[in-house]
Amino acid sequence: MAYRLFEGKKHASIYQKYRFSPPEDLKDAIIQYLDTKKGPPHVLAVDLGCGTGQFTRMLAPHFKEVVGIDVSENQVEEARLVPGYPNVTYRQGTAEDLPFKDGTIDLLTAASAAHWFDQVKFLAEVNRVLKPGGCIALLGFSETNLKFNYKDIGDKLDLIYQEVKQLLQPYTSDPVAISDSKLDAMYSAISFPDKERVENFPRKTLISVSKLMGFIRSWSMFQTFEMKDPQGAEDMINSVQKRILHEMGVTCPDTEIEREWEYFCVLASKPL
Repeated sequence: MAYRLFEGKKHASIYQKYRFSPPEDLKDAIIQYLDTKKGPPHVLAVDLGCGTGQFTRMLAPHFKEVVGIDVSENQVEEARLVPGYPNVTYRQGTAEDLPFKDGTIDLLTAASAAHWFDQVKFLAEVNRVLKPGGCIALLGFSETNLKFNYKDIGDKLDLIYQEVKQLLQPYTSDPVAISDSKLDAMYSAISFPDKERVENFPRKTLISVSKLMGFIRSWSMFQTFEMKDPQGAEDMINSVQKRILHEMGVTCPDTEIEREWEYFCVLASKPL
């Protein structure tokens, strides 16, 4: 089934504003994998579950054409508002029913999205649309080793963040748990013999407290919570922000903290 938790216009705007782009070195590793398995020319890349197009746009310099596909028309509309990528287009659609002819795609990607797909139908489409030697790259981020750094209170900030995740646990769907497992089941189900997992792509960035609250708002479990209890969700965000600022000893929500986490990627190549 296609999950529809990111379709509201408000959420699409939040997603565009606060979601992180994958690291450049991970994108470069994907392109290098494609170079090795298939080789140039790289004509068509399709980014599935593209959201507002953060990773879609990163692929633009490497392909003649890049297409981003998302189930949410509002997400696609947000993506189209970003200028400067003439070889990138966006379409509303699902990963389980791709509007491409057999054997026409060089690279299929999904950034923090593959856990929402119907595994059986998606992998059947992968086999149908990829060129011989074409590749899939399913990437995501892991917060297993997540930590925050700010003076000597990083551990306290880590604890607050984990408490938020525990509070939202009742609103967490099965696909999120699949993502947390680093797509183990999806990897096992890929029929191509040439496949591998790439882990431990570290990312470190500065983020303001207010933008961290925006990132939490972009989570699917927060969106579910907000739909059921709008005031409770808003009160939670305000309370968490107040606690973090208190621990930091500051009052300005634009104060930045350092965030460290890791990305992973499942790679596979269709036999020649």
